[in-house]
Amino acid sequence: MFSQRKPDPFFTALLTIAENVQEAVHYAHDFKVVNVADLKEVSIKLKNYETEGDTHIHDLITKLNKSFMTPIEREDIMNLAIKMDDVLDGIEHFAAHLEMFSLIEIDEYVQKFMENIVKSTDEIVKAMKLLAKKKLEAMHDHAVLIKEYERVCDEVFRTSVKQLFINEKDPIRIIQLKDIYEQLEDVADYCQDVANTIETIIMRNA
Repeated sequence: MFSQRKPDPFFTALLTIAENVQEAVHYAHDFKVVNVADLKEVSIKLKNYETEGDTHIHDLITKLNKSFMTPIEREDIMNLAIKMDDVLDGIEHFAAHLEMFSLIEIDEYVQKFMENIVKSTDEIVKAMKLLAKKKLEAMHDHAVLIKEYERVCDEVFRTSVKQLFINEKDPIRIIQLKDIYEQLEDVADYCQDVANTIETIIMRNA
């Protein structure tokens, strides 16, 4: 269905968006927070990633508005971009809330959430690389893996909230940690939205 010549500018733009999301999530996961000043640094850096993401989305919209022909439905291109941007927005909100609450210590549940979200963004980038090569059907395996990581995050969320109410006595800390778990559960859901959009694109075009 697609020619195998030069990379399509729309698919290249989607890959750029995906790589920015991946870089931001890896940064958030890898950064070692020691004090409150570190939380501020992470929050500022992720805000910068988010701003860059908004620029990429704007550039893509400009391309769509100027182009008569697109390789797949305009709506699918836009949906995919927005769903990926939701992941970036979500991780930025998570970092902002860590800073707002001055939460320096990350527990095992936050760690598990982040590990699976990192894996999800890696799969999103792999899928976008395949899309850039116009290998649509090959994207399916990556969508399946993203959904599996989201399922793991669902389990982490249920366990984390249950254990929080069992073990934590400070009501303020309960509110703060529950909020953080919910933020990360949302990010995992946004990753799944990307996977669903990938599957829709495969179904319509492969």
